[in-house]
Amino acid sequence: MNPTEDIYTEPNADPDTLANLGPLRAMAGIWEGSRGVDVKPKREGPKTQVYVERYELQPIDPQTNGPQLLYGLRYHTYIHKPGLTKMYHDQVGYWLWEPATGALVQTLSIPRGLTAMATGQAAPDARSFRLEAVRGGDTNGILANPFLEHAFKTLRYTIDVTLHDDGSWSYEQTTLLDVRGKPEPFAHTDRNTLRKIGEPTPNPTAQAALAEAAGSVASAVAAAEAGDTMIPIPPVEASVKPAVPGVPDALA
Repeated sequence: MNPTEDIYTEPNADPDTLANLGPLRAMAGIWEGSRGVDVKPKREGPKTQVYVERYELQPIDPQTNGPQLLYGLRYHTYIHKPGLTKMYHDQVGYWLWEPATGALVQTLSIPRGLTAMATGQAAPDARSFRLEAVRGGDTNGILANPFLEHAFKTLRYTIDVTLHDDGSWSYEQTTLLDVRGKPEPFAHTDRNTLRKIGEPTPNPTAQAALAEAAGSVASAVAAAEAGDTMIPIPPVEASVKPAVPGVPDALA
């Protein structure tokens, strides 16, 4: 590392996270998908289970690590079997985007004692992208509780996201498992297509900036009404009347 490199000075961030999410912008909001498919390991072999999902992604304030600037979405996905309310899968975490490098990050944590961080790259206008976490990685990785390490050790996690022209988005993810007693790793897969049911709520600093702007306008209007100042009004071009043959312009 260059000893003169500045690793402390934080950049000025745009408070509007929704305007700076790159490819993640299309995922912001509240979503539902009713055709999820999960293929998981069982004693007798692979089992396929369909599921229903509610996935919420809300913008957070810009985040800095010294000069590094990240914009992101906090998410929660809740999954259950059709016709049932009992939780089948629950997951929380963050989707992050670094505009300067095109880096993508997904963090995830589930209430069965597993946490992971997956990373990838994408252009700001990308319509599809992949992230991956590998056991033992330096900049991405996987941690699990002792029983999962003993019985269902996660070796690799990948997620492929596709943004569709109709406004929906879909994912296909593969969790490669070392299942105790099995000779080969098992590819545990999940896929679903999600459709929007609600818009995102602007992040706190964006809301504050909007409120400040609205307050400034209200103050200017109040001052003008009190006769203290004038609100500048853009000039309006005068309408041009068509010429009437034989009639002076002043009378036309």
